[in-house]
This record gives sequence, C-alpha cells and structure tokens, in this order.
Amino acid sequence: MKFVTKRIHAFLDYPVAIALIILPIVLGLGSSNPLALYLSIATGVAALILTLLTDHHLGVYPILSYKFHLTVDFLVAIVFIIAPFIFSFEGIDAYYYWINGAAVLTVVSLHKPEISV
Repeated sequence: MKFVTKRIHAFLDYPVAIALIILPIVLGLGSSNPLALYLSIATGVAALILTLLTDHHLGVYPILSYKFHLTVDFLVAIVFIIAPFIFSFEGIDAYYYWINGAAVLTVVSLHKPEISV
C-alpha cells in the first residue's frame, strides 16, 4: 500500500525543511547536548537545498535525481534514529529525533514507484 507519490513528496519537502530549522529553537532542544539543536537546523538547511535541486515539479534547479533525493532522505532517517544513542541525547532531544526519523522512514517506505511508459 504505497501511496506517497513524487508530487506529494515534493509538497512535503519545503514545510519539513522549514520545521527542521524552526522547531528545535521553539522546543528548546539542546539541553542534553547542544548538538541536538544544531543537527536539526543543519539538516533543515541541507534539506531545503536538496529540495531546491531535486528533479521534481517544485525543484527550482532540478539537477539531482528524485531517486538520489529519496536515498538522502532514507540516510537522514537512519541518522536521526541512531543520533540519540551516539550523542547521548535524552528527553525531548531524543524523542524529537526518534519521531522525525520514524516519520521520514515511513514516508520513504510508502513511496509509490513511478511507472515509466
């Protein structure tokens, strides 16, 4: 039951990138390790750049393949899931990364393959 199309994914990318930049500040991340704040912000900036450069209808300079974009999303999800263990994030710092990692992994795993004609 894969239903996340390239179009749906494109519409999710910009708000997610902005949220990764703003939410850590709003939530006050970084109490267990300052990296909990900066990792999300840096990832949000990178996600925004990735989205601008992805070959989908909302990409501004579509030079990167959508498949590459999905691969990066998958890797970010894995990093977010393991980051709390590696960097000793606790409390909201850890939950933030686990929830975001699980959400991105879910979106990537529900990606509907495109049918070529």
